[in-house]
Amino acid sequence: MQTGHNGFFGNIALVILLLGLASVIYRCKNVKTESDYYSPEVLATHDNGEHYVGSQTCRECHAAIFKDYINTAHFNTSAIADSVHIKGSFKEGENILDLKDVEFTMLAEKDSFYQHTRIKNRATKIPPSKFDIVIGSGVRGQSYLSWDKDALYQLQASYYTPTDGWVNSPGYPTYYDEQRPVRDACLKCHVTFAKPLADNPHGNRFNKNAMIYGIDCERCHGPSAKHVAFHRQNPGLKVANYTLQIDSLSRQRQLDLCAQCHSGLRNVLLKGGSFSYLPGEDLSAYSKNMSTSTAETTLDVHGNQYGLLIESSCFKETTTMDCSSCHDPHKKERGNTSHFNSKCMECHNTNVKMCTVVEADKNKMSNSCIACHMPAMPSRSMMVQLPQDSLETSFKIRTHLIAIYAKELWEE
Repeated sequence: MQTGHNGFFGNIALVILLLGLASVIYRCKNVKTESDYYSPEVLATHDNGEHYVGSQTCRECHAAIFKDYINTAHFNTSAIADSVHIKGSFKEGENILDLKDVEFTMLAEKDSFYQHTRIKNRATKIPPSKFDIVIGSGVRGQSYLSWDKDALYQLQASYYTPTDGWVNSPGYPTYYDEQRPVRDACLKCHVTFAKPLADNPHGNRFNKNAMIYGIDCERCHGPSAKHVAFHRQNPGLKVANYTLQIDSLSRQRQLDLCAQCHSGLRNVLLKGGSFSYLPGEDLSAYSKNMSTSTAETTLDVHGNQYGLLIESSCFKETTTMDCSSCHDPHKKERGNTSHFNSKCMECHNTNVKMCTVVEADKNKMSNSCIACHMPAMPSRSMMVQLPQDSLETSFKIRTHLIAIYAKELWEE
């Protein structure tokens, strides 16, 4: 009997030993320790050595803000091309862009999407171009980018929301043209970060694996690896560490955050490349526009909202007004008339002259301040070619030159 007991307990010990050994082997093959959690995955690294970790890490502590922000046009201004993000149709009868000298057919093949090109009256064969990146949230339209190895190009077919159809990309001719290289000066307004592969600051070669799509949290708050690691280790601490406190910045530094993309092309680089500037720094030390136009001359409503705003009397007559005076960057506010009216009324209250528009016209404008004082104006830089149409159609974008406009410019 004694031997039987010894054998029984020996077998148990052996089983325990084998389970422990199996656990060790599993852990060796599936390394996932506490250090992984406290060291978030690095998606890209800025030239200064700081690491980007993506907005999903922000969700852990800022779930409510994240939930609102993912519905904004900023967050959705670029994405990997797939059936969810591409707004243009690939259905037969809806998938053709027919121009004067060329026809494009958009085809879905398994999980990929392609632009097929047929040059009219010529036998030239053009290889299909893959939809790799979507540019634009679809509020007004979308353009599409294609990789050729590590070089990035724009496709000739774009999507135009007002007609819910394919159009010629802005600036392209009505005949087939070589794909347009996508420089970082344009890309920078649609992605949080991209890593150029050459010293040329105006090149179109990028590291595919170090591109952070959309304008996410780190575009305004800076690379956040240290911030995330610190607060994972100190979950009870409510004072933010290792991140930019935006409300502590001067007005100009806060304006610079938006001016990165909303003050023109800024294609004159003074220091570094298009992604060198970081929030909180002096943007004017990094880049400027070729032209010094003013709102009264040639500022376009597309891309230079900052330039238009600072020419407005509303801006000039206060020392505190900035972009966030009217916009909450974390929320989708488009079409919220009452919200924007309330922002106007914070300054234009009952102690000053009120709106003198007759009641009938107020109702016609849906009682919207911005419909009269910031109307949507045609852009001179964003023109699209509609199919089989020799005329270009302009995007209409709300001007940020706050002023008193002629009645014929008011929106209905």
